[in-house]
Amino acid sequence: MRLLTRLEGVTDPRELVIPAAAAAIETVLGPDFAGEDPVIRPSQFADVQINAALALAKRAGRPPREVASEIADALALDGLAASIEVSGPGFINVTFDDDAIAGLTTELAGDPRAGIPLQDPRTIAIDYSAPNVAKEMHVAHLRTTVVGDALARTLETLGHRVIRQNHIGDWGTNFGMLIERLVEVGPESAEAATVETDPNAFYQSAYARFQEDPAFADRARGRVVDLQAGDPPALELWERLFERSRVYFNRIYSTLGVTLTDEHLAGESTYNNQLDGICRELEERGIAVESDGALCVFPEGFTGRDGEPLPLIVRKSDGGYGYATTDLATIRYRVAALGADRVLYVVGATQALHLQMVFATARLAGWLPDDVEVVHVQIGTVLGEDHKMLKTRSGNPLRLMALLDEAVVRAREVIDTARPDLDEETRARIAPSVGIGAVKYADLSVAHDSEYVFDLDRMVQFSGNTGPYMQYAAARIRSVFRNAGREPSAQTAPIGIAEPAERELALRLLEFGAVVASVGDDLAPHRLCAHLFEVAQAFSAFYESCPILKAGDATRESRLSLAAATLHVITTGLDLLGVDAPERM
Repeated sequence: MRLLTRLEGVTDPRELVIPAAAAAIETVLGPDFAGEDPVIRPSQFADVQINAALALAKRAGRPPREVASEIADALALDGLAASIEVSGPGFINVTFDDDAIAGLTTELAGDPRAGIPLQDPRTIAIDYSAPNVAKEMHVAHLRTTVVGDALARTLETLGHRVIRQNHIGDWGTNFGMLIERLVEVGPESAEAATVETDPNAFYQSAYARFQEDPAFADRARGRVVDLQAGDPPALELWERLFERSRVYFNRIYSTLGVTLTDEHLAGESTYNNQLDGICRELEERGIAVESDGALCVFPEGFTGRDGEPLPLIVRKSDGGYGYATTDLATIRYRVAALGADRVLYVVGATQALHLQMVFATARLAGWLPDDVEVVHVQIGTVLGEDHKMLKTRSGNPLRLMALLDEAVVRAREVIDTARPDLDEETRARIAPSVGIGAVKYADLSVAHDSEYVFDLDRMVQFSGNTGPYMQYAAARIRSVFRNAGREPSAQTAPIGIAEPAERELALRLLEFGAVVASVGDDLAPHRLCAHLFEVAQAFSAFYESCPILKAGDATRESRLSLAAATLHVITTGLDLLGVDAPERM
């Protein structure tokens, strides 16, 4: 059993069946069937079912049940399977041996990685969060930030080199207006300081001046020209705005508990001196052409409603550059300079067409080779109770910090009601972890490309597939160990399987590594949330039906080890999601 585990690098016994079934198929049907997918699925009749025999028998011109019987006989699952049976027209049902499950779970309990495999390492650039300088982060930034961060954490744990890229909006015509307002009020003024706490206030003040005063507007346009020309005074003022915004961003990131830092800032300004070269190269190579005064690329396969080719504008008719030009520069840089062989864009679903056209253009230009994978991780919309885009009552986008503050307040109210036995200091300490964790977990538990209704009352509940429920499951296990007078990490007794609830819990734990690998492969954090919820539910059933501390010595030690393994999986999984697991709940 240990040999199988080491060879495959997995602990999930279902995963261990796959190579054995593939080898049996080749043995029975010959080399022409080498590498065939055995189609492994859970079954209501057994732990796993092999379903390939029907299709393979048809190709081989043989009776399906006969082929299934021969494959079953050839399966090398000694020590793993308690029984192998053929059912129906040719299904192979495999039931795992309890001792094998116990042995694998004991190995998992002692594995610092909790069964998470190390994959062949890739260099992965991941673009996420991307707020704008001198603008408030709003609820739409929540999803790009927490989904991107969960993917970055997961991919790093799987052994990849992850390069975070926070593509902030820090360049463009709006900065002329902002710089001119900064000159008016003074860089050290109280109004300028609001960029660190309430960026919208400063932005709206500048916008109002731009609208109401033509002279101000003319000066602002001049500031844009100065900034783009690299004028030192204009750049110094721009840097002041950037620095104040950086303080604001970091306050949000600290509150959210995400891994983005200053070293990951890679804004639009980073690529400003490359844009002319991008356009020149595209034009010289005949990839971009003039159209109505603008320089455009017409990548094949993109047409409008009228059937006419859609343009990707890389230089506007006034000589300025837009998002397309910057995005082309970023993808070229991420491949050529960072060495990325997988590039992820955690960006709103509304940008799908734009990004696909950028990717197609980059492929045409050779900046995005065929062996580099590029993925738009589409982010769906957060909705209010009216199933429309979540906004304030005044119709403005909901400020992210206000939402997070409210989540902590709501979490504290629930904790005060549910756990009045906890002292005041403990309740105050865990409320931020519970509130922020509730918001993040609720977002991550939904497929990233789906919309969801933001319901704070539901998110902070201690029941259902919520962050607090998962946090409470971990805290309850820690409580068991406090009552036992020992640390979970010190629990090393072998695990035995005697009861159905023990078996079910162990099987859920053994799936953890394969689930994490699938999250990294398919970029789907919601799968991890769903699995952790299954683990927590299985532990609850085990806890109710299998006494731990009151059991006899050997059984007690085994069940403590199973509880420790459960805590290990839950806390590891929550950490991959970026959710805290408080000691007490």
